[in-house]
Amino acid sequence: MKNIIGKTLGNYEIQSELSKKAGKRTLLARDLRTQELVVIKLLLFNDGFEWDDLKLFEREVQILKNLRHPKLPRYIDSFDSQTPEYFALVQTYINSPTLEQHLKQWHSFTEIEVKEIARQILEILIYLHEQNPPVIHRDIKPSNILLDIKPNNIQAYLIDFGAVKTITSSNLEHTVVGTYGYMAPEQFGGSAVPASDLYSLGATLIHCCTGTHPADLPQNDLKIQFKQAINLSIDFTNWLQSMTQPSLDRRLHSARYAIDILEAPSQLVPATIKPSGSKIQLNKSSGALEILIPPSGLDASLIFIALFAVAWNTGIFVWTAGALSMPSFINIALALFSLPFWGVGVFMVYWVIFCLIGKTRLLLNQYHISLTYELFGAKFHNPRPEAISNIDKVVYTPKHFTKDTDGEHVEIPSQLTIHAGVNEYQLKVNTGSIISEVELEWLAHEVNEWLATEVTDG
Repeated sequence: MKNIIGKTLGNYEIQSELSKKAGKRTLLARDLRTQELVVIKLLLFNDGFEWDDLKLFEREVQILKNLRHPKLPRYIDSFDSQTPEYFALVQTYINSPTLEQHLKQWHSFTEIEVKEIARQILEILIYLHEQNPPVIHRDIKPSNILLDIKPNNIQAYLIDFGAVKTITSSNLEHTVVGTYGYMAPEQFGGSAVPASDLYSLGATLIHCCTGTHPADLPQNDLKIQFKQAINLSIDFTNWLQSMTQPSLDRRLHSARYAIDILEAPSQLVPATIKPSGSKIQLNKSSGALEILIPPSGLDASLIFIALFAVAWNTGIFVWTAGALSMPSFINIALALFSLPFWGVGVFMVYWVIFCLIGKTRLLLNQYHISLTYELFGAKFHNPRPEAISNIDKVVYTPKHFTKDTDGEHVEIPSQLTIHAGVNEYQLKVNTGSIISEVELEWLAHEVNEWLATEVTDG
């Protein structure tokens, strides 16, 4: 595929090369039948070829065939060479520079211009996300947005569907696709939802406002810290923060809702307000802060643990009863050997009952901090109470992903940790208490406001 300029592929005469990556080339060509300019994306079967690339390429072809929107490239043709040497996708050519090119030329965007770009891309996302099944772009960034800027007129287009994905009930793919700095945190775990595109758009708009790549801006709790680098209205700043919330629970959930909030920012609820529907009880005064978390209640996972506990304890009972039915030194030893297994069984029963009727209480007063688990009037401290003066910091860590020793992606749930001396007082998502990410973030603000400290990055 060297020296391809001026040659013909199918019915298309190559004019120039637009971009080149490992195993991929994007070309500007002329359709010899219509004389119109078109874009040809090539997937090359060379040393850089990967089978995952072929899967994404075929998906892009199939999805583009079904999309019809004035701000998206339109599918024209697809073919491959006879060798085979390449696969080709032909689509309409939009003669506009990319947002990335505008940024490299140090174009300074006003807040009004950025809002107009946001509105137009969100309208495209409404079209994509409301397809059946929903279509997720997964790689919104400055180089994938075309921007035609004229006096009093901006036209924005979304291109490059090489990372596109549809959501179906049977879709179990967990491929990590996206661009660092613009990619939503859940995409690092291989997951993507419509709100993932909102995060990428928000990060792109922050790049527009600051002129700085989002990865080069400071972060706190995985949140992009951009306010100090720009001078925007409070409403638009809050909107951008809601678009780029690392937690899905805190992020704007749909493109249609994002446009509504952009046009009516008063609807956006501050993070410090108790989330609607929360069953957590919070009692706050100048002398004490008490957080009471109700039990999680019965669900599928708890039913499984309960059934397993019944089977486990029944087996241990049969073992122990059989050993004690014929007293001897060996049988008594076997009965004693079952004691650790009884401990496990009792703990499982305790856990099931605690999840059904137990309570978790975090108490801070002028003297000490304590975390207790309460069941049938009994209170269990874990860890032991600590002097309030020994509290070093409060850390809210949002849900994120890491890799285990085998290189597999592992989800780390959200947690709120109060460090006091050598002890850590933790509240977590999915630990037998009915608590969510959005509630943990709210509690972090409440605890720090009471302590008159600041939330520390986790």
